[in-house]
Amino acid sequence: MNPGSVQAVGLDFGTTNSAIAIVGENREPRLARFKSHLAPFDDAETFRSILFFESTEETGGSEAALSVGNEAIRRYLAAGGNGRLIQSLKSFLADRSFHATEIMGESYSLGDLIAPILIELRNRAEAQFGELPPRIVVGRPVHFSDAQTRADDDLARARLDIAVRRAGWTDVVFEFEPVAAAYDYASRIIRDELVLIADFGGGTSDFSLLRLRPPGAGDVSGSRFEILGNDGVAIAGDAFDGRMIHHVVAPALGRGSKYRSPYGTVLPAPTWPYVKLERWHHLSMLNTRATLFKLRELERESLAPAMIAALIDVIENDLGYFVFREIEKTKLALSESESGLFVFEDRLTQIRREVARRDFEGWIAHQLAKIAGCVDRLMREVSVAPDQVDSVFLTGGSSFVPAVRAIFASRFGAGKIRMGNEFTSVARGLALRAMEV
Repeated sequence: MNPGSVQAVGLDFGTTNSAIAIVGENREPRLARFKSHLAPFDDAETFRSILFFESTEETGGSEAALSVGNEAIRRYLAAGGNGRLIQSLKSFLADRSFHATEIMGESYSLGDLIAPILIELRNRAEAQFGELPPRIVVGRPVHFSDAQTRADDDLARARLDIAVRRAGWTDVVFEFEPVAAAYDYASRIIRDELVLIADFGGGTSDFSLLRLRPPGAGDVSGSRFEILGNDGVAIAGDAFDGRMIHHVVAPALGRGSKYRSPYGTVLPAPTWPYVKLERWHHLSMLNTRATLFKLRELERESLAPAMIAALIDVIENDLGYFVFREIEKTKLALSESESGLFVFEDRLTQIRREVARRDFEGWIAHQLAKIAGCVDRLMREVSVAPDQVDSVFLTGGSSFVPAVRAIFASRFGAGKIRMGNEFTSVARGLALRAMEV
């Protein structure tokens, strides 16, 4: 593609994966592709939203070497824990308590951490498509993860805006992620439809009800969609992972164990390390001197010291990636069969457990109820009956979870459910939307 032929750009900065799409002269969205020496990320249309700070002390350096995305995972695996892996940065955007974090003696703001990911996305896209225009349409959830108020959502959007501008764009427009997914879905329809879009990210689940028109069928204003309503809840893939951590991993690392206090009283082990353990983006923040000091004190007094030692090992050696990778494998198996084997084996930890789908669905029942409640609330607010909806488009990783699909099948009918481009529909739709704003 010749420089200057890119007419519009859409950016989907995700909790786990990100994607960037362009629209050129043929008005068809194209996704940047990302190569890595690490399967399964070879020549993929998604880019891991992840950083790895690698210590250079052993090679005589004084600063941390930073790698981004799929390369960060490769370097992390090669470094053998000699560094710090950071993921799920999007989940911190609405967190007012997050001002900065110290990594190997240096302080990093949220913008400092997100900007390198976005810069790399831009560089890769320009290497494939040529110079990008100064305007970009960026996806955002209806409600950011951990946002309690409208002001929290505004803060999260402002923080993301700063990071996008640091990546070189000067004209930044935000669009709801389910609306973007609707644009991608609308490119495939041949008649007007009333569509419920359900977008499941790593940290949020977002829903929008829209009237969609096929390409070339806009009204007098040129609009191809009408939003009837939208809603969202800060529950999605990360929350499901957390419940599996709680029931499968944490017990092997000392959750539910006891320790003897200085006064001789036997007490339950504190729960705060395990609450952090259940959330990937909080787990990486446990690797501090103060936290490790507290855990070593707990190990000395614990009635199950080997388990606490294993917890310290996971934190200190930054093994969270391996734990969550096995969680993802198990969830994928449960999407395809009635059970899946979880296996995590390390120097101090050996966990092998067959997980039944019915058990997993029981563990996430509370989260499923909140998702269902959000959908029902949206339908009440727009005063639309389920049988009036023509189709339900599910996108995002958690759309593969059978219990999630069942929420929509029970309300709207299994025959109305549509899926496709589950990990890239938002980026495609953002680029299409960028042609109109």
